[in-house]
Amino acid sequence: MLRNMVTSIIMEERIETTVIKAKAVRPQVEKMITLGKQGDLAARRQAASYLMTDEAVRKLFDTVAPRFGDRKGGYLRIVRTAWRKGDGAEKAFIELLGSEQVLDEKRQKRAEIRAKRAEENRKAMESADAEAQAQKDMAANEAEGKTEGSDKKE
Repeated sequence: MLRNMVTSIIMEERIETTVIKAKAVRPQVEKMITLGKQGDLAARRQAASYLMTDEAVRKLFDTVAPRFGDRKGGYLRIVRTAWRKGDGAEKAFIELLGSEQVLDEKRQKRAEIRAKRAEENRKAMESADAEAQAQKDMAANEAEGKTEGSDKKE
């Protein structure tokens, strides 16, 4: 469980869990970041043996560890949030320091994607409405043509 949580924290930079699990996983994540700061082959292999994916190892050594290059420790923040409804366990976010910028960028990307989808949906609705209106107009014109034609026959 701890290995999965460490991998998730490195990949996502923020996860929500119980306070007890957050406190248990903190030393493991800090050890991984310390290995990432060493940056040599032995440290990379130790991290690869603990982390679940190669992508997590790459992210640890390429982006996460250099962010904490001048820091001696305390790479994580535990923020208590609420009580879980089912069993009343206290929940918390555990996040890497400095992840606010990354999370804000992710939020902006999601907002841009949502806005783009909304615009596409709006255009699709407008074109569908225009097509429906055109069909109504054609049906009305055909109906008028038939009534005019029936008037001429009489």
